[in-house]
Order: sequence, then C-alpha cells, then structure tokens
Amino acid sequence: MNAIFYKEWIKTRWYFLLAVLTTLGFAGYCMLRINRVIELKGAEHIWEVMLQRDAIFIDLLQYVPLLVGILMAIVQFVPEMQRKSLKLTLHLPYPELKMVMTMLFSGLVLLVLCFASNFLLMGIYMSGVFAPELISHVLLTGLTWYLAGIAGYLLVAWICLEPAWKRRVLNLVITVLLLRVFFLSPTPEAYVKFLPWLAVYTLLTASFSWLSILRFKAGKQD
Repeated sequence: MNAIFYKEWIKTRWYFLLAVLTTLGFAGYCMLRINRVIELKGAEHIWEVMLQRDAIFIDLLQYVPLLVGILMAIVQFVPEMQRKSLKLTLHLPYPELKMVMTMLFSGLVLLVLCFASNFLLMGIYMSGVFAPELISHVLLTGLTWYLAGIAGYLLVAWICLEPAWKRRVLNLVITVLLLRVFFLSPTPEAYVKFLPWLAVYTLLTASFSWLSILRFKAGKQD
C-alpha cells in the first residue's frame, strides 16, 4: 500500500503544488476583495450587504474546486491508461479492489489537503472581520462547491479508467448530469440541510471506477 501511495504521489506531486497555490490564490483574492470593501466603506457596510443582499463575496470560487478535481483525475489516470501501465499495476500481488481504492484515496487525500488549506485561509481571515454566524454562512456555501470538486475527481477518474471510448462518452454525459446537482441553486446555503446526504452521494461515486476496472480486466473495448 505504501508503494502505491508513493507511486501516485510521484505522478501528482507537481500538480498538487500547483493546485494548492492556485486555489489559495483565488481564495486570497476573495479575501482581498472583502478587505478592500472594508477599507473603502467600513465593516458595517459589508455586514449590511451580507445580511440584506445575501452576499458571500467568494462567488469567484464557485467552479474552481470542480476544475481542480477534474484536472487531478486527468493528471493521475490519463498517463496510466496511455502507457497501458494499469494492466501491470493490476497484476501486482495485491487485491484489485484495494488497489483501485488506494489509488483513488491517494488523490482524495491530496484534494482534501488542498481544499482544507483554502478553508483555513478564509476562516483565519474572516474570524477577525465577521461574526461566527456569517463565517459559517460563507463557508457552508463554499463547502458545496468543494464537494463538487471531489465528485468531479471521482467521476472523471471513472471516465479515464473506462477502456471503451463509446462508454466514456456515456460516462461523460452521466458525469455532467450528476455534477449539475451541485449547482442547481445559486442561493447561499441552499444545500446546508442536504450537505450530509450530498457528502454520501459524493463518496458513492467512487464505486463507479470499480465498474470500469471490471470491464478493463475483462478486456471489453465496446
């Protein structure tokens, strides 16, 4: 298992660093926007805007985690399929299901670390500006987008691991429809009561990759 983690780390380490810097850059820019409004009009104004207009000031982040998750899956699994090294990996003396889940888990760990750094940055900054209720309002709204990033990673990994191009197209259509669920409502905290179920829904998408692995092992190309 340690060898698998190390192999996945070698493949994704530079992308992981880029993803952390990029997402922190976007999150930091959102915090700078808040800071600029405070400097120009005062903290009272920004509180008023948030309470009366339901503004959260991190709208720029909406699709960033999704893009980061999708690219993580591409970086991690496309070379594996192009070089046809997945077949060799699956012939190692290790249970195939554990092998695939370990590969996915390694990517998930990196994504969670990346996304957690964003929440840490935003939480630290906003704790000196907003009341706890407003901080919770902003971060819970953003949490849905970050869950979309994790779901995007798992679903695109499923597409990449699928051996047949026709099935990949079908998987892509299903992926788009499933990811649409995360962006049905633009209202802040629209998903807050649904978040536990949304998290389960996200994690269940990890099982899709196993279906593609079974087809890959069976040599199905259509």
